Amino acid sequence: MSLTGTPFLCALVVLSVLALALPLALWSRLRGPRLLRAAARTLMLLFAQGTAVALVFTLVNNANNLYDNWADLLGTGDHVQQAADLGADGTGGIVLRRLPKVRQIFEPAGGPGMRAAGGVRVTQLEGRVSGVNAEVYVWLPPQYDDPAYRHHRFPVVELLPGYPGSAKAWFGSLQVHEQLLPLMRDGRVAPFILVAPRTNLLAGVDTGCANIPGTVNADTWLSVDVPKMVMDNFRVESAPRGWAVAGYSAGAHCAAKLAVAHPDRYRAAVSLSGYNDPIGERDSLAAQSPALRAENDPLLLLREAPVPPRIALYLSGQPHDGYEAAVALEQTAKAPTTVHVVYVPRSAGGHTMALWRPQVVPAFRWLTEVTGRGPVTAGGAAPPRSPSTAGATPAELASGTASRAAAVRRR
Repeated sequence: MSLTGTPFLCALVVLSVLALALPLALWSRLRGPRLLRAAARTLMLLFAQGTAVALVFTLVNNANNLYDNWADLLGTGDHVQQAADLGADGTGGIVLRRLPKVRQIFEPAGGPGMRAAGGVRVTQLEGRVSGVNAEVYVWLPPQYDDPAYRHHRFPVVELLPGYPGSAKAWFGSLQVHEQLLPLMRDGRVAPFILVAPRTNLLAGVDTGCANIPGTVNADTWLSVDVPKMVMDNFRVESAPRGWAVAGYSAGAHCAAKLAVAHPDRYRAAVSLSGYNDPIGERDSLAAQSPALRAENDPLLLLREAPVPPRIALYLSGQPHDGYEAAVALEQTAKAPTTVHVVYVPRSAGGHTMALWRPQVVPAFRWLTEVTGRGPVTAGGAAPPRSPSTAGATPAELASGTASRAAAVRRR
């Protein structure tokens, strides 16, 4: 029975009701020795508490897409077949254009929200370079199957979840495809292909989207194998033009790091509540040594780049939760690198899906602008840096469209 499936949730609801009814019906009717009656009552209480905890956990997990299956939850999943030393560029000297094309079979994806807005499809990808074997979810914009666009190549955004987090989270919890579908139809947001690869590759640890010989090649999985598969199976623009990566929390750190480290693969990145130093997630493999931390810190990579990369970064955060890291990148960046910082006040909420969900549309409007898809139509302007907060709603505060200066005054 699937961890995130409706049958499991319904079973827990039934068990929870039963666990509550049993003590009410049997508490005073138990017969036998006192010790036996005490033991039976204790078991009924433990059953009631256990089912209640399991039900609450399942509801929270389904709302936030933390664990996709039992293997993720129990720490038994391992999606790394091999982790060769692939060198500084993560290709191991392989000429990627000479690799045979990857032809994948895609099936409709199941789970909350996955069949909305035209449906999300999934495939199991064996990464030929990274040695990772894991699922990748793909959503196609409404224009993709339109005969008028049959010769059109589409821009792509890779979507990365936090840790722990499921590759489905952007579709299930953040409802990215449901939010963007009407805007894409109206031309207010570019028709991006959305790609969500698995990032939880090893049991019980965050890979930090790093390449660690002998352990995991998560960077290569995300920046080489997944993009190649997408290019081989769909009408997409070649990298880096039209390619971007977006993430929240630990995925935000990865998004910024991948764009800074690989300007030949990505033109832009969106980071929602991210951090620079991998130590921001203590379970990250990239935080296990000073050398790894330095190699996977986008701030240090940007500062030490021989030539400033031609990338654009959209960075949002709250005080002590992404904002300071965003400002540090902004202050370090030099042309042609551009950085757009969005201050999100504490009043908008905490480090949750409710904070990031309303930021989806502003971020994709910005992506539409910076990837050269043309000016956005009326009503779709990118969020100004410091507009007035008079009468600002919680959604405006969370999306970064409220004033940074006025929010500071309220602290």
